[in-house]
Parts: sequence; C-alpha cells; structure tokens
Amino acid sequence: MSRRCELTGIGPMVGHNVSHSNIKTKRRFLPALSPASLQSDSLGQTFKLRISNAALRTLDFRGGLDVFLLGAKDEQLSPRALKIKAQVKAKAKAAATAVAA
Repeated sequence: MSRRCELTGIGPMVGHNVSHSNIKTKRRFLPALSPASLQSDSLGQTFKLRISNAALRTLDFRGGLDVFLLGAKDEQLSPRALKIKAQVKAKAKAAATAVAA
C-alpha cells in the first residue's frame, strides 16, 4: 500500500534533520493519511479511500466527494478515484438529460 493520498496525490517528501551543530541528515516527511468512508450524494454509495487529513478538510469545505472529484485533475487521482469520478460524471449527465427532456 503506497503512502499517497488517493484524491490529492500528496506523497512523501524528502528533507533534512538539522542538529544543533547544523549537521544535516536525510529524512522523509510522510503525509498524514487516514482511511475514510466517503458518501457520494449522486450515487448514494459509500466509498472507502485512504486520504490525507488535509484532503478530508478540503472535501468538507468544497461540499462533498462529488463536487471535489468533478473539479479535480485526473493526474492527481488514483485509479479507484478515477472510476468513482467516471460514475459521478455519468450520473450527472443522465440527470441533466432527464431534466432537459
């Protein structure tokens, strides 16, 4: 299981531990990932994704999983999130054609 957020693509970063005597040693900064069950409003399903805590706050701020996925770039999303995004797009398109008809 990779240490990468499934929605934002945030992964480990590299930096330095700096001692008092200014000696630098390599270290990794790992993202704060947590498993989350996210509810899709349009699909009526719950999806379990491993996302960063910052992404969870962003989801709440933007108004839910569907809105976040529709506005997200495909390069950032994991393959699982891309499948969910395709389902949400198809459902939104079907709803738009039903309203127009």
